[in-house]
Amino acid sequence: MSRILDQRILLLVISFSASVWSTKVLSEWKKCGDLECEQAMSRVQATTDYLGPDCRYLNFTTGEEIIVYSKLSRENENLWTGSKGKDFGYFPRDAVKVEEVLIGEELEVLTKETDFLCLHEDNEDTFE
Repeated sequence: MSRILDQRILLLVISFSASVWSTKVLSEWKKCGDLECEQAMSRVQATTDYLGPDCRYLNFTTGEEIIVYSKLSRENENLWTGSKGKDFGYFPRDAVKVEEVLIGEELEVLTKETDFLCLHEDNEDTFE
């Protein structure tokens, strides 16, 4: 019985550590096309395959089209956020090339804690 309890405690510690890591704020600021970051900023094409380190990142293969909605600024300017189909997440700007700019001016706004949460239901931790 105590071995099962030890295993469950270990799983809880690992789960807590992973959730703290996956909600780490990547930047305090971001650039967007509007104050709500709902307007598409640009259309880009992947120049390389990319597999992100966790569920907050957008995975793609060379040639796929991505719509960009925001770009982290100041502390972490290399990460942009965008979508392809129903998938949404962060990706490095040097893994894509800009095909079309859709806005005239970028606005810098504060990020929110919710900007750094996983949005994929299939990656949630489950315990039995």
